[in-house]
Amino acid sequence: MIGVRDFLVAYNVNLNTKSVRRANSVAFDIREQGRIKTDDGTPYGKPVLDSSGEPVRVLGMLKHVKAIGWFVKEYGIAQVSMNLTNIEETPLHAAFDACCEAASNRGLRVTGSEIVGMVPMKCLVDAGRYFLRKQKWSEGASEEELIDLAIRSMGLGELKPFDPKEKVIEFKIESAAAKRSLVKMDLRQFCNETLSDSPAPGGGSVAALMGALGASLGGMVANLSAGKRGWDDKLSYFSNWAVKAQQLKDELLALVDEDTAAFNRVVDAFALPKDSADEKKARSTAIEEATKHAAEIPLKVMEAASKSYEMLSEMAEKGNPASISDVGVGILAVRACIGGAAMNVRINLGQLKDEKFRSALLKKIQQISADSEARFQEINQIVESKLG
Repeated sequence: MIGVRDFLVAYNVNLNTKSVRRANSVAFDIREQGRIKTDDGTPYGKPVLDSSGEPVRVLGMLKHVKAIGWFVKEYGIAQVSMNLTNIEETPLHAAFDACCEAASNRGLRVTGSEIVGMVPMKCLVDAGRYFLRKQKWSEGASEEELIDLAIRSMGLGELKPFDPKEKVIEFKIESAAAKRSLVKMDLRQFCNETLSDSPAPGGGSVAALMGALGASLGGMVANLSAGKRGWDDKLSYFSNWAVKAQQLKDELLALVDEDTAAFNRVVDAFALPKDSADEKKARSTAIEEATKHAAEIPLKVMEAASKSYEMLSEMAEKGNPASISDVGVGILAVRACIGGAAMNVRINLGQLKDEKFRSALLKKIQQISADSEARFQEINQIVESKLG
């Protein structure tokens, strides 16, 4: 029998006091359960009872939050110690801001906070976007930038260093595979690895990288346009496009590694034993399935990269005119990505026996390629006209 619950975040907010009683007051202000209502409104008054004789409670500011005040001898401060039991409805940044408000109302000040244990990356990414909105700035920042902003905004490193690689669940899981990841390499390492006598990474991974760069350039123009002086009324519009650019960039970067992994799977299938009839059959089946997968990955690259055209078109027409050349390079990168990925689909299809599968994928890449060329020409005309 297995019990499962939503992720719980243990979160403490630091106060500029040593008083447990004052920290408790802030905790009661913000926790869902709140405090017992008294006849004179003070903690020392007589409890107000309902018709059943039960104490009436004044509910706190936040749902799905349990909180109490305590003194931490190690740091010499009082904290509001919380359990956030539904981080979708009451995210980390909402708890932090509620503590700031409640503390301020009581003449106190929040000086920082700490996460006990580990935290899902989404908590910090959402917090980073929230603080960018408060600053009236574009939310189209990378996950790394958003996490750094969240750490600084909530003072997560006040008591001891906050290392995202150790505290963020996804980063901890990824750390074991980091040495094998192409996207974790610097530019020189990636180029060196591509240039080496190993067949992977090859054209498929490079095509995906070109698509990621094209989407990144579109997002850059969106961010520059969001921050352009005098364009304050367009902040939300450009910020939304920058966020989409970040999503496309991340999707395409993931496919850089997936393409190489798919190639390696084909290589492994060819290395299977083939001495007996059963082994030959199993090997043939494994090669066919691995090759199908190797064809599907660059198709995903084409589909993801093609989504960038809409953003680049909007940036060409409405973005900061000083960045029009960046849009131009962006559409060239996306066009090259789609063309290169199509070649990688085709070379894998040539090895397949499944004619129905081959026909379906060929039809898809022909359609995406045709649409890509049409979109490229359309946006390129706008770019050329604005370049002069």
